[in-house]
Amino acid sequence: MNALMDNFVGILTVLGIFVAVALPSLVGLAHERRVDRQLREARSRAKAHHPGRGALPPVGGGRSSRTQAFVTTTVTAHS
Repeated sequence: MNALMDNFVGILTVLGIFVAVALPSLVGLAHERRVDRQLREARSRAKAHHPGRGALPPVGGGRSSRTQAFVTTTVTAHS
């Protein structure tokens, strides 16, 4: 009976550690899915409300097609 109880406690310990490690990832995944769903709903509402206008930028975060009017340089001090 003692060996059975030791095995049961060991199994519960391993499951507890697994839950402690996996739970934050699963909570984060659920949060990301909820945010994605809300963004999709907002896009569909914006498209239905203003069909001719692109109310929100593209999903991929595409860069603007405009060219920049300035140039950046790096200046380093040489000894």
